[in-house]
Amino acid sequence: MLKQGDERKKAWRTILVFLAIVTATSSIFHFAIVNLYPSSIYIGGLMWCPALAAFITLKLNGRSISSLPWKWAQRKYISLSYFIPALYVAITYLFLWIFGFGGITDSTGILRWAQELGLIGIGTMSPELAAAAGVVLLGTVGVIRAMATTLGEEIGWRGFFIYELRKVLPFSGVSLVSGIVWASWHWPIIVFYGSNIILEMAVFFVVIISMSFMMTYYTFKSNSLWPAVIFHAVSNVYVQKIFPPLTAQVEGNEPWFGEYGIMFALITLVFSLYFWRKAIKEKL
Repeated sequence: MLKQGDERKKAWRTILVFLAIVTATSSIFHFAIVNLYPSSIYIGGLMWCPALAAFITLKLNGRSISSLPWKWAQRKYISLSYFIPALYVAITYLFLWIFGFGGITDSTGILRWAQELGLIGIGTMSPELAAAAGVVLLGTVGVIRAMATTLGEEIGWRGFFIYELRKVLPFSGVSLVSGIVWASWHWPIIVFYGSNIILEMAVFFVVIISMSFMMTYYTFKSNSLWPAVIFHAVSNVYVQKIFPPLTAQVEGNEPWFGEYGIMFALITLVFSLYFWRKAIKEKL
């Protein structure tokens, strides 16, 4: 952390300018999503607002965009940034199945899901093959596609924001503050499209702050924004597109499912505690 008062004040000014620009630019897309239609165009534009804010803030401070941690990370960090979110989503749904909150969907549901993905020869596919093909397709092409939008967020949040916070806060503070800001940034969508707003907001904050601890860890360990881009994309794809279609919900258990589900919050919280302790031990 910076010791000199002037440097700390400069860092806080930079942080506040960044957040003001994020708020101003994001409000345009939040308005469109809430009042017009939550299309992929508006959502994609919203997800690039943190990057735009980072670029403008750098320009105002006379710093180059090339100063961001663009370098490709070591293979182990890239691999782990795919494996960890896939693992915690898989564990979430495994627990949902084991404890009877839901079960694996029937063959008709699996084939319908595979058909929606546009798989060729669906009529001759077994449900097992269809499920495997869907997981592979979404886990590769789907993740790459998702990275096009998560890149916009991660340039801002992990590529710029947490490095500025690091100048004035320790790892725990960086992860907590950036997580709270990141979660709060989503609130208009939850408020206007959520069905159980208080529960979903609480659960979402736990999930996002937990992810923040994990993603901050990998960003600082690798000194690269790319692990966070991959981590974010994989988490979104697995929790939004892969496991929900493969799961048959039991009526009345809806609060336990999905990215706004209680089970997902509990599992990500456990993972975040592990990474928090790991970061403290490694004096990150």
